[in-house]
Parts: sequence; structure tokens; C-alpha cells
Amino acid sequence: MVPLRVLTLIVTGPTQPSILVLEPVEDSPEGKSRIIPIWIGTQEATQLGIAIEHLKLPRPTTHDLFLDAVTNLDARVDHVLISGVKGATFFAKLYLRQAGRLIELDARPTDALALAIRQEVPFYVDEAVLERASFPYVFRKRPDDEAVMQEFRTFLDTLAPDDFATGDDAPLES
Repeated sequence: MVPLRVLTLIVTGPTQPSILVLEPVEDSPEGKSRIIPIWIGTQEATQLGIAIEHLKLPRPTTHDLFLDAVTNLDARVDHVLISGVKGATFFAKLYLRQAGRLIELDARPTDALALAIRQEVPFYVDEAVLERASFPYVFRKRPDDEAVMQEFRTFLDTLAPDDFATGDDAPLES
């Protein structure tokens, strides 16, 4: 099992699929990683967006209702495992813990992840799924803000009024 995190959620219009992009939480070479894109529907993207942004709506969503029921049954979400992939369809297991026992439920990844994110519990991908469904991702290194500021300070320290003269700017004679 490889731990995951949400890299981004790309929400599109109602007729286009949205994309949930997951990334393994693992040591990877600087500027390189792997991503797992999962194409999802608008409703699923909305529920994930609510979970990611920690939004509280005036009325409970289906996920809120499920978590309330689980809590009232003295259980809690333990973790989620993305356990399989067939074509573009992913499969997940939602694990609940109740009185020392671990309960495994078959779930859609979007539902299981929406619950895991709401409960701030870990989610994982099976290593075989990661190998089959991930893509290499290379990202640009962000400039170090402090290094940029130091370079700017050095520029300012060496700046002189003569640096602004253009040749046409001869001193005025009185």
C-alpha cells in the first residue's frame, strides 16, 4: 500500500468529465513524481470539492449522513484503499473500525475518498494499481523566494543614479 494525497481536482462543465489527480506520498527525485488521474462526474467532483475545501453546508450531504450514521454506531472511517483498476474504472475499499474490528466495504473511489478527506484519515493505492494507472509527472521547480529577494537586494545595493543616465541626459548647466 502506497499512501496518497490529492494533488488537484479539475472541475469542468456539466457535459465534460472532471479529473481527480492523486499523487503518491513518497520520496521521489527533485521535481519528479507520479500522478494517478481519475476521470469523474460533476456530482462526484462537487462532493470531493466540498470535502477538500472543508465546506459546511446548511443541510447534510449524503456523505455527512453516512459519517453521522457510522459515528452513532460507534465506528469510524479507518482508511481507504484504491484496490483495483480495469480500463478507466477504479475500485476501492472503505475500511471502518468498530470495537477493535476492521470492516471492509466495497466503494466507489470518489465516495470513499470524500469520506476519508472529511475524516482526515489516510488513503492508499495498491502498488500494482499505482504501476498500471500512474503517469510520470515532471514539475518546474519554484524559485526560492528568499534567493530571489536576496538577488533583488544586491541589485538595489549596487544601484547608482548614474545607472539611469541615457547619454542624452547631460547635466544642466546654469
